[in-house]
Amino acid sequence: MADLRNASKRQLGASELRIAPIGLGCMSFSGVYGKSDDAAAITMIGQAIDDLGVDILDSSDMYGWGHNETLLGKALAGRRDKVVLITKFGQVQGEGGVNGVDGRPEYVMEACDASLKRLNTDVIDLYFQHRIDPSVPIEDTVGAMAKLVEQGKVRYIGLSEAKPETIRRAHATHPVTAVQTEYSLVYREEAEETRKSTLDLGISFVAYAPLGRSLLTGGYSNLSSLPDDSPHKRHPRFADENLKKNLELIRPVEEKAKAKGCTPAQLALAWVLAQGGDVVAIPGTKSIERMKQNIDALDVRLSADEVASLSAAIPVGAVSGTRYPAGAMKAVYQ
Repeated sequence: MADLRNASKRQLGASELRIAPIGLGCMSFSGVYGKSDDAAAITMIGQAIDDLGVDILDSSDMYGWGHNETLLGKALAGRRDKVVLITKFGQVQGEGGVNGVDGRPEYVMEACDASLKRLNTDVIDLYFQHRIDPSVPIEDTVGAMAKLVEQGKVRYIGLSEAKPETIRRAHATHPVTAVQTEYSLVYREEAEETRKSTLDLGISFVAYAPLGRSLLTGGYSNLSSLPDDSPHKRHPRFADENLKKNLELIRPVEEKAKAKGCTPAQLALAWVLAQGGDVVAIPGTKSIERMKQNIDALDVRLSADEVASLSAAIPVGAVSGTRYPAGAMKAVYQ
């Protein structure tokens, strides 16, 4: 395939947004997973949109603390109307570079104006609260987001890493179009619990890190296969004994992919998308070739039995290591 223009579109919630099932997560363009070259990134994004039909880009004001949005603003010149543009707010830098959260209504308005300027656009298609601020009632934060919709600065709103109770309260304040949470074969606990509520409310689910932060790509054989400067080494799932256990855990995925005639990454993406028409996936990559491979996951057909077999091969909660380091874990699922 390697061309999303021929893919069946999926509607985001009750909105008018219809997109391909696979989009592009843009975080890696801002140095999170090793160095990135801005010129190469702009070229790659352009190719993804113009040549492959990618129609959803996911960013955040905290990816490079503004760098990512500025980069997208340049890459989208002449292409803005071809994509559904997602960005997020809510994470802030505290003293010493420590991440904090801010969901105050006045900050919501300020953050949106700053993002619009960096993105060089008049409107954000889908604006997410990146992390929930437990010190601010969700009704207050979402109320401010609703004002942005009224002002025409934002078309639709979403929440990232929100627990079901928070989602319901937010949705009662203003319709939530999508919820974004990490979701893959190796991480399902909170995501599947969240989907019980989003499905009930008619809210779409955006799966980030659908390849387990590359754990499901089949690209690692042991600890020594990770470069010394790899940011993955700071991640609990890739640390010491955890990686050894997790590599053994995903062995069935590699075996099933070989039998299916696809890559482990394509099988893992196909599994995510087979969960339902409410799900879209936004794997991140800096490589146009890897983007093509991700898109070709749409050609991998899984029967209900095959989906169930994959789910059983990696039981819920079986992965070793938390999703984030201890400090960051306190900010998710609020």
